[in-house]
Amino acid sequence: MKNMISMLPVECISHIISLTSPCDACRSSLVSSVFREAADSDFVWKSFLPQDIKQIISKSLLPSPSSLNSISMKDLYFHLRIHHQHIILDGNMSFALEDKSGKKCYMIGARGLSIAGEEDKLGYWQWTTVPASRFCEVAELKNVLGLDIKAHIKTRMLSPGTTYAAYFVYQLLGCRFGFAQTPIEFRVTWEQSRVEASYHGVCLERVVLDPSAASPRAQYRGDGWMEVEMGEFFIKEGDNATVECSVREVNGTKSGLLVEGIEIRPKLDM
Repeated sequence: MKNMISMLPVECISHIISLTSPCDACRSSLVSSVFREAADSDFVWKSFLPQDIKQIISKSLLPSPSSLNSISMKDLYFHLRIHHQHIILDGNMSFALEDKSGKKCYMIGARGLSIAGEEDKLGYWQWTTVPASRFCEVAELKNVLGLDIKAHIKTRMLSPGTTYAAYFVYQLLGCRFGFAQTPIEFRVTWEQSRVEASYHGVCLERVVLDPSAASPRAQYRGDGWMEVEMGEFFIKEGDNATVECSVREVNGTKSGLLVEGIEIRPKLDM
């Protein structure tokens, strides 16, 4: 059977492989030299990339669009994988592909968030540089009574037919205060959409951010940051809405929080 398939034109084999998955394409390249030629073709890997990838690349600040346009489709796919390297779109947002599925992932950086009190002259928040961050600046909470942070993203920017989750990405400093006992409210909602999610359109979670607390929900990401899942939602084909992800806590003084951003990425199959 393998010999019979190998007798097919390379174009036919490429078409068959393009109907599978990135993982299957990599496995197929090990079968024979003919399969390797077919599996590594731009035709196959273009099918695994988002249809609007050229428009996304054109907005890239780092790396430059010209450097991304000059490589093969396979190299571009692997360059954009979420655990490899992100591209910075406008200084306030990064883009990557989920490792196995190739579906879109975004992080809205701190500068792209709506942070209550961020511009207050009393200095509740300040902007700082952290080597571990993909962004030029992150937000540092100095001292504030309550939290109110929001991120917004258009559903048309995401991959249809996909369950997404929002993640709050942060660090707690050694001099932190107010995060060990009081749970933070995380909420995911949307406007003008057919998007479906649990809780009839509102995903609501209350989580203690400090990992020293009993049974914390916070997870270490492996990139110097921690994350907490805020809620999930499903994107249907043709959805045109705005998803809002919010972080709120109105009781008690807090300090010692670094905010890198809010990441939107596909939920992995368990």
